[in-house]
Amino acid sequence: MSTASHEQRTKSGGASGRPAGGDPRLDALVHRLPPRLAGTVDYLLQPSSRWIRIPSGALLVVGGVLSFLPVLGIWMLPLGLALLAEDVPALRASRSKAFDWIERRKPHWLDRSDPKNDET
Repeated sequence: MSTASHEQRTKSGGASGRPAGGDPRLDALVHRLPPRLAGTVDYLLQPSSRWIRIPSGALLVVGGVLSFLPVLGIWMLPLGLALLAEDVPALRASRSKAFDWIERRKPHWLDRSDPKNDET
């Protein structure tokens, strides 16, 4: 792991010092979402939101599979899987591999210095 990516991981903790979902790479991706959606995802990733997170993740996966319908989109599938990965260890390993791929191939996605949802 490079020094830059390690520094990025240590700097990307949330306001409470704990990154969303316990993974700083997930926190960086959530930080790039639009503000309302980012707040919702942060809430869903809290440990106390487990009973809301599991059905929400399942519904997002179903919505992603049905992405050919007008309102639904393929973006729902990875978000649903990421939410379910908090509670399903088998999915957690796959999420970690996906984040490793993102870190290698699309490092700008994890760059917190230029968020798309900055409304200051």
